[in-house]
Amino acid sequence: MDMEKLHQIKDEILQIQKTYEVFNEDTRLNRSQATRVEFLTTVRYIEQYLKPGDRILDVGAGAGEYSLYFARKGYRVCALELAENNLRAFRKKLRPEDRVEPVQGNAMDLSRYGDDSFDAVLLFGPLYHLHREEDRQQCIREAKRVCRPGGKLFFAFISNDMVILTEFSYRPDYFKVGDYDKETFRLEDFPFVFHTVADCREMLRKGGVHILREVASDGVSELLEDKINAMDQESYAQYLRYHFYVCEKPEFLGMSNHLLFVGEK
Repeated sequence: MDMEKLHQIKDEILQIQKTYEVFNEDTRLNRSQATRVEFLTTVRYIEQYLKPGDRILDVGAGAGEYSLYFARKGYRVCALELAENNLRAFRKKLRPEDRVEPVQGNAMDLSRYGDDSFDAVLLFGPLYHLHREEDRQQCIREAKRVCRPGGKLFFAFISNDMVILTEFSYRPDYFKVGDYDKETFRLEDFPFVFHTVADCREMLRKGGVHILREVASDGVSELLEDKINAMDQESYAQYLRYHFYVCEKPEFLGMSNHLLFVGEK
């Protein structure tokens, strides 16, 4: 399916399903050193808040990168994913000893899970797709409901302001013809929904989430992909240390394709 046909789909759930027939979530976080930056950064922050035996709910689990990582570390993981393509990719990665089974479901309805039943809840996909504010708030309410008091919530967003530069890196004429408002620099919310840092803060504030950390989870890794992928292991390790050094600095926060917000119930 091409992007024009995808754009014509009006049913939101169907459009999400079809989006992951166009975009390969299976290899997005693991295909190179550059793409691995987001995963390594996100895991680094999650692990700061976990203790042995914790229960984790991975909502919008994609192809299972985070669920499988934490399940194989001994945590009790439940995984929920909407897109069938992602579920197929997830299930192909399962080993007989893996104690996690992905189920299909919608982030706005977590009724299969009880109140206060998880120590950590991950939402690393749903807020990429929900166009309506009331749907985003429903998603946040459900995540909070199933998280125990004092538990941690981890939200991922796609950054409006950095994506403009990323698109420019692929299309030299993007500033002239790109799908964004030429006065406000707001992107068209297709095929994903984009947010500024201020948008993210306000959304979580409305949802009653106490924000603990704000992180530029992949920084400039896509813009510098070729250079990062050409690094030897010593250089790459030092690049990661630099990235971890700057990724919470306010002056770097918006310069990242993906944003990670850590919250507390």
